[in-house]
Amino acid sequence: MSARPPNQDPIRLVGLTLGYDRHPAVHHLDGTVRAGDLLALVGPNGAGKSTLLKGMVGEIRCLDGRIERAGTFAYMPQADEIDRSFPLSVMDLAGMGLWRQAGSWRSLDRHRPAVEAALDAVGLGGFEARPISTLSGGQFRRALFARLILQDCPVVLLDEPFTGIDARTVDDLLELIRLWHGEGRTIVAALHDLTQVRAHFPSTLLLAREPVAWGPTARVLTAENLARARNLSEAWDEGAAVCVGPRQAGAHAHEHGAHDHTHHEDAA
Repeated sequence: MSARPPNQDPIRLVGLTLGYDRHPAVHHLDGTVRAGDLLALVGPNGAGKSTLLKGMVGEIRCLDGRIERAGTFAYMPQADEIDRSFPLSVMDLAGMGLWRQAGSWRSLDRHRPAVEAALDAVGLGGFEARPISTLSGGQFRRALFARLILQDCPVVLLDEPFTGIDARTVDDLLELIRLWHGEGRTIVAALHDLTQVRAHFPSTLLLAREPVAWGPTARVLTAENLARARNLSEAWDEGAAVCVGPRQAGAHAHEHGAHDHTHHEDAA
């Protein structure tokens, strides 16, 4: 990947509430993802991690507040959201990362060297003609990372990139993430394995539908914060309506002049 990282911070969350059918899945979230951040999103199941990533990439609209974006984004959803029965080759899947250059339905022939190089980089050289339905979980994830390489974006969003794959593939993909981070790219990844987070991600946002803590990983992943996240998740009302955040209560006219609470290092 070679795209230049943006000079400004790529993601700013302002009084953010995201959800579905007017039911919030993430609410009252303020903060900034800084340029060059390597940020883990963690929290109990159903904490809103995937929803937040979808909001960041623009797949779902804000119920309240806003998301300010800068730069171009590459996004990898959870693997089970992708239909692997669709008749695609590994070449086709990885080549989707070139849609900005090649267009949606144009031949990849003239881009074949770039696609082959991306597949080589993730350990899938020689797999170009294989149907994606024949890949193991780890091979499929490698192909998705090849697609990210070809998207060549300064901001990379990853939803559970290591779930259900072998340890060697995890190590190889973590090395690729470290390479991207070393190039100054911004990476945000939703993760479950806290050992991985502590070892490889210097910053963490702990979610339980609302922010519990955001800042240096060692200060976020404390026993107290993790217990609070579990308690908040267990107490959550799935049928809750959208509530009015502190930024909006009686002060919509003041919205654009509100103070920005960058990160939630002392939110616990």
